Amino acid sequence: MPFSDLHLHLHSLRAAELRAEAAAHSHLAVRREARARARLGWLLVELGLRLVNGPSRPRVRPV
Repeated sequence: MPFSDLHLHLHSLRAAELRAEAAAHSHLAVRREARARARLGWLLVELGLRLVNGPSRPRVRPV
């Protein structure tokens, strides 16, 4: 095997390793984003429930 073929083979092996690493990283990032969206969603639900179940008295006193 000539030097250029060996060099090309090593590059293709490294490229495959990097692709696998990138795929694993993007999978973790997607999972992390999904968790963050879920937390934000529940925070908004909690805020809505607090607003709905807030005090029944009016905020502005009649004059």
